[in-house]
Amino acid sequence: MKSSIIRAKYLKFFERRGHAIIPAAPIVPLEDPTTLFTSSGMQPLVPYLKGQPHPMGTRLVDSQPSFRAEDIEEIGDNRHTCMFEMLGNWSLGDYFKKEQLPWFYEFVTKEVGLDPNRLHVTLFEGDESVGKDTESYEIWLSTGIAKDHIHYYPAKKNWWSRAGVPANMPPGEIGGPDSEMFYDFGPDLKLHENSAWKNEPCHVNCDCGRYMEIGNSVFMQFEKQTDGTFKPLPKQNVDFGGGLERLTAASNGDPDVFKIDMFAPIIRAIEESSRKSYVGNEAPMRVIADHLRAATFMMSEGLEPSNKMQGYVLRRLLRRAAVKARQLGGDAKTIFSQSIPAVIDNYAEAGFISASKRSHVLATADAELTKFGRALDRGLKEMDKVKSEDLNAHFVFDLFQSYGFPYEVSEELAKKKGVVLDKVEFDKVFDAHKQGSRTASAGMFKGGLADHSEVTTKLHTATHLLHKALRTVLGNEVHQAGSNITPERLRFDYTFAGKPTPDQLKEIENIVNEAIVANYPVTRRIEDKAEAIKSGAMAFFAEKYPDKVSVYIIGANPDEGWFSKELCGGPHVENTGTIGKVTIFKDESLGSGTRRIYARLSPKLA
Repeated sequence: MKSSIIRAKYLKFFERRGHAIIPAAPIVPLEDPTTLFTSSGMQPLVPYLKGQPHPMGTRLVDSQPSFRAEDIEEIGDNRHTCMFEMLGNWSLGDYFKKEQLPWFYEFVTKEVGLDPNRLHVTLFEGDESVGKDTESYEIWLSTGIAKDHIHYYPAKKNWWSRAGVPANMPPGEIGGPDSEMFYDFGPDLKLHENSAWKNEPCHVNCDCGRYMEIGNSVFMQFEKQTDGTFKPLPKQNVDFGGGLERLTAASNGDPDVFKIDMFAPIIRAIEESSRKSYVGNEAPMRVIADHLRAATFMMSEGLEPSNKMQGYVLRRLLRRAAVKARQLGGDAKTIFSQSIPAVIDNYAEAGFISASKRSHVLATADAELTKFGRALDRGLKEMDKVKSEDLNAHFVFDLFQSYGFPYEVSEELAKKKGVVLDKVEFDKVFDAHKQGSRTASAGMFKGGLADHSEVTTKLHTATHLLHKALRTVLGNEVHQAGSNITPERLRFDYTFAGKPTPDQLKEIENIVNEAIVANYPVTRRIEDKAEAIKSGAMAFFAEKYPDKVSVYIIGANPDEGWFSKELCGGPHVENTGTIGKVTIFKDESLGSGTRRIYARLSPKLA
């Protein structure tokens, strides 16, 4: 079955059961300051799972393109991908286990057509804090799942909270058991016998590839108390996530997700360019296919390769794909030029990417390949100069750091000098560097959950004031093009063809601080998106918001006039006077008519 058909069936299935279809969030988050990428369907919904009313109601469904950089080294097996599409449905204090579990069982067996005899489920076995999930056990039995296909696992496998297992949860933290569903591809494929785990017993959570997780229902059921006990929440939430790629693979009866329709055009382009078959070259072709798909998504949202943050990840994806193409004997430019349009066409049909982005994405990828070529040339010169006795993990890492020269290429050239590089030692050097980076940017790279701290909330509200001030001084051509907020500063990207003068930047800063001195109230309302926009609300990235939206109005009289009115889902202060003085300390060009402005807070307005 095609992935597009499964996606459509899923959305319709839950829409018939009272769920509002909400649009997917961008893969580069608009309003989450603590994570580089949208890594799950629930990530944009965290405020609503924590109690904030959602404009579209208590039953929601979507399909969310997601990206997890931590999986990058695992790409190459049959099921891991950095980017994936997560089918999700949520109950915000509405239905619970007895509805969720039978619904998902019905969807996979009746709509997707999976054989019920190949389905297995896992449950939380309980611990000293929270009892065994017998309720879900009885529900699964009632659907028709056989007793010997229901498996209990400890909290490490079948418990969800932001802090991990129950013992690690601080007082006030919410969490609960989850129930995962797996599809069994069967013993006939001999996946276990041919794996690294062949001498160990096979089970549903085995990594051999025989069993593939296709969905996980999380039940946010408890709040941890100060005495260490767990109290049932007054309103319990359901958070379901299922991988579209894996569901499609299961429907096709093939455990290789890279054989589904999403990846077929990319794999075909790689085969034609390299003149090699996918069979026997699966690992490098999977890396190329996965990385190009993710990179295309990022570039279509305006992300540019760079040496920082999201741009660094994008650069790494493109260059890793180029290295794998080189190792296969294929031409990276040919593979990129044939694959990127196929990715765009596939997701344009789904409404995730605009077909008009094709030329921009192709040009961005081509420019990065040219830069990478120059980096390879510089690295090759350094390799030629180094003595064999100095060709070690530290030298290779310095090449990687300075020129973006990949380890795999260093390994090829080192062999010509009679040197066998130590990959374990290189990984140690690399990991030490990454740990230093994490320490230096603590809080920035936490995955998945929004930081609603007091300082971040102030800065988030300040971006609304800054947005209005930019348009007042520079004109209505200014549109938001992205933002990122840490407790130390706000960063706001905006469209503008020129360059603001120092006097203009000072005027922008003054307008923001005058609005803060005015101590305007900040009012949140739920409005129809079309009506909100008609009334004058700024709505850049409007297509990313549902039909019912949260609108934040900053002004003395929100009914008759305002300083700012904007669609937004982030945290805000109650009055602008609590923000503190805003100081603009940097404004720079990002190219292509886009600029980036930075500002920080001072405790006092004086």
